[in-house]
Amino acid sequence: MKVVFMGTPEIAAGVLKSLIESGKHEITAVVTQTDKPKGRGHEMVAPPVKQLAVLHGIRVLQPEKASAPDFIETIREMKPDVICVAAYGKILKQALLDIPGYGCINVHASLLPKYRGAAPIQWAVINGEEKSGVTIMHMAAGLDTGDIIISKEIKLCEKETAGSLHDKMTEIGGPLLLEALDMIENGTAPRIPQDESEATYVSTMDKSFGKMDFSRSASELERLIRGLNPWPTAYTSIDGRLLKIWDGDVLDRDLLKEEKTAAEGTVVEVTPDHLVVRCKDSLLKINSLQLEGKRRMTTAEFLRGYKVNKGTVLGK
Repeated sequence: MKVVFMGTPEIAAGVLKSLIESGKHEITAVVTQTDKPKGRGHEMVAPPVKQLAVLHGIRVLQPEKASAPDFIETIREMKPDVICVAAYGKILKQALLDIPGYGCINVHASLLPKYRGAAPIQWAVINGEEKSGVTIMHMAAGLDTGDIIISKEIKLCEKETAGSLHDKMTEIGGPLLLEALDMIENGTAPRIPQDESEATYVSTMDKSFGKMDFSRSASELERLIRGLNPWPTAYTSIDGRLLKIWDGDVLDRDLLKEEKTAAEGTVVEVTPDHLVVRCKDSLLKINSLQLEGKRRMTTAEFLRGYKVNKGTVLGK
């Protein structure tokens, strides 16, 4: 089939890679978002999908708006059989959805109808889900509301991070898309309506979402740390300096008498290897962190070069 692929970040590049390597379909063009400035030098960097497409000599389109009439006309002239979308990052208008004969299909990083919208990987970890997965669906005008073709479940491990779950979904997303394309081409692709009563929506995230609120429980904060690893990361401050928290554990013991009277966010225990912080009725042991201007390191490494006193309050 003639395929137009639309996607932007690493997970989409992984799906595109599977599509390219299969050799089953003709990829007439790749559509991705525009290059963005990155790093201290603000150097323009192409999205991962564009980088992969250029490497394989595939035509790349980067419209400012996917709804632009000239862009839609360009796609119409290609006469694709199907448009495959994976984390493109923009809502597609009906005029575009109507172009391909087999319609548009989407690779979504959740078990729909749960976690429609942006950042489903992070939210699955933050909310403590036991499972997530990848869903391939027929696209409709609503946000991730289309009929399901096929899905595959992933069980989350105890220390799952958004990064590790992303990698698992990247690994299965491409093969699952190829399986769905085979069914579409053979006329066997089902249309399984989503149960609207079970639908949930999640929003996009920015760096401010990672600010740690120690009035929350240690288990909530531990999941937040994992769910925002590697981006945008959970953070607090110490002595007025930004402190990113990369890994932590819930300390499985009751608060001592003096710990119960300590303010939330207080460092109640300091050893050569770790810091323990008072949260809402619970304790969080910090294992890995990164002080502003420094590299990521274990707490043991950090404490060899930075003195933290018992009673220090984080986030002040």
